[in-house]
Amino acid sequence: MSKKTTNQKQKTKIVKSLTLREKKIQEIKKRLIAQKDALLSEAEEALNELPGQTIFPDIGDQASAETDRNFMLRLRGREQRLLKKIENAVDRIEHGIFGICEKCGEEIDLKRLDARPVTTMCIDCKTQQEEEEKLKEL
Repeated sequence: MSKKTTNQKQKTKIVKSLTLREKKIQEIKKRLIAQKDALLSEAEEALNELPGQTIFPDIGDQASAETDRNFMLRLRGREQRLLKKIENAVDRIEHGIFGICEKCGEEIDLKRLDARPVTTMCIDCKTQQEEEEKLKEL
């Protein structure tokens, strides 16, 4: 086999690999947008159901209602952070930088992106970051 034929086969493999990656990234984008829409819909529903500042005759009932309200607001806060991560991931896709580790600059494995599309780091860098955080806690 000639060197030219080998190079052409390698280039074809690279192009196929890129198109598969791009295809998978577009699938991830659709999932992210659907997840964003679902979160927004749930948040709107929850907001409509959130009890106002009602004054209860029994202090125990009032405390219970306040605890429930605070729990719902904390939950909404978590969902807001997830929503921001989703928006950032979609933005990275649109700018062609999705799937690139923000720490080392290498491509993030597609399996990792599929499992956790909002990730911004490859598994090695994320593991290293978590280990450093554990050491800081000691």
